[in-house]
Amino acid sequence: MSPAIRPQIPRAVLLPLLATGLLVGGGCAALGLHHPESAPHPLPTVDRPAPTSRTSARADGSTLTDDQAQAALITQTDLGAPWTATRGAATWRDGLLKTRTTAGECQRLLDALYSDELLGAPARVAIGLDDADTDAQIRYQLGARRPADVDAALAWLGTMPVQCARFTATTDLGLVEDVQVTNAPLPEVGDLRQGLRITFAGTASDGQEYLLTLDVAAVRVGEDAFALTNGGLGDVPNDATQAAVQIGALRLADIRRQGRVQV
Repeated sequence: MSPAIRPQIPRAVLLPLLATGLLVGGGCAALGLHHPESAPHPLPTVDRPAPTSRTSARADGSTLTDDQAQAALITQTDLGAPWTATRGAATWRDGLLKTRTTAGECQRLLDALYSDELLGAPARVAIGLDDADTDAQIRYQLGARRPADVDAALAWLGTMPVQCARFTATTDLGLVEDVQVTNAPLPEVGDLRQGLRITFAGTASDGQEYLLTLDVAAVRVGEDAFALTNGGLGDVPNDATQAAVQIGALRLADIRRQGRVQV
């Protein structure tokens, strides 16, 4: 990454992070998997319920056991170097992502991003992966909501590029951020999907500029769904988002299929 575009954290955010000893150095991401920005052809993950599917005892309608749900998560092995198991919340999370706004529905979006409730409720199972080279982080979860509720959440996310295309928000540190929300292409997997790219740009009191970028993806596969965020400082490469969506949808569909065979 050229020094001219190297993302920097403003001094107002940097000092608290250094005090906690959590700040790590940046770099350019290098995934072991290479995928286009959008998959050129649909992948066979549309997962139609078989007539012999067992009735779910779960309130959310999922037929997956807890072990199956855990097995449906992506792992660091799926993405390859430099992704590793998370060391905890990203250093930029509280400093730049915990924000407030008076712009209508946009506060709901900010709250969903910070709380990891993109599907409208806490996750059933989740995993975090870190890119130690860039301080980027992926947070991936399987939801615990009925398909109709997931579809409603996806439809709401789809309105954000219109309702919240651009607005201002203020962090707990008092930094004013210019927030922009756009649609983002996803591989054509699952039954229903929505992708967003969200940027938070600001300028510290000393004139130093910064940029936080979040890729957001949510996909329903049959009665189950997953969501993820891929965030970091600067212009986050989209490769990891595309790979995680493809692998996650294929794995979830396969585990659902195995579950039906065992009935």
